[in-house]
Amino acid sequence: MAESLSATEVPLVGDFSQTPSNDSLKDVRVGVITFPGTLDDRDASRAVRAAGGTAVELWHDDADLKNVDAVIIPGGFSYGDYLRAGAIAAKAAVMSKVIDAAQSDNALPVLGICNGFQILTESHLLPGSMIKNDHRKFICRDQILRIDNNETPWTSEFEKGQEIVVPLKNQDGQYVAEQKVLDALEAENRVVFRYVGFNPNGSRNDIAGITNARGNVVGLMPHPEHAIEAGFGPSSSGFGDVDLRGGADGLGIFTSALHNIINVK
Repeated sequence: MAESLSATEVPLVGDFSQTPSNDSLKDVRVGVITFPGTLDDRDASRAVRAAGGTAVELWHDDADLKNVDAVIIPGGFSYGDYLRAGAIAAKAAVMSKVIDAAQSDNALPVLGICNGFQILTESHLLPGSMIKNDHRKFICRDQILRIDNNETPWTSEFEKGQEIVVPLKNQDGQYVAEQKVLDALEAENRVVFRYVGFNPNGSRNDIAGITNARGNVVGLMPHPEHAIEAGFGPSSSGFGDVDLRGGADGLGIFTSALHNIINVK
């Protein structure tokens, strides 16, 4: 089970470091894409490194994926959210490579966070769409999520039904889809993350994240990359109050992917 470190495991906040449990994790190459307007690419890269892997910079105009083992499409406001959030980024050169790799026999693991989730729906790697929050305002808060599917490469270290706390910050975070799509997502166990206690944006069925039919592509609206280091993430956790020495619930999403890739290799 992925969980935050306790205070007794972290002597000083400033001294915190995450030691990889498996030295081979550093051989796992995770590409992190930067588009014009991306904000959280460095945070996502840092999360990969904190989990023990190697972050590989990918530019929106890259013609190849540099032999990466997985891809993260981070949050931000790519191309200023013109037309629709993620609509222009979905047409970028690097995304054609991501789409091909995700749909190939090798089923490249792909994680889209916030704007990355929007890009995945605009790329039709995931169904549905993201529209403005039902209250029409930007929202930033720590959010409780429930892991409803722990069978994806990005959630395999969590227990099904486990609750975690990660930051959420969005303006176009309301997930919508036709009823038949929502019914299929529920019937096929493709809702990966669900909001608990409070639906911050009006998303249908309290959906915070979903996966494709094969399970290798996951989109998530909240930001696990902002909850990977004790003392610098949320001040609460799915495991209880953590004061200044916890709040790293999001790290398990990145360690899940690294361990999954190592096990497959």
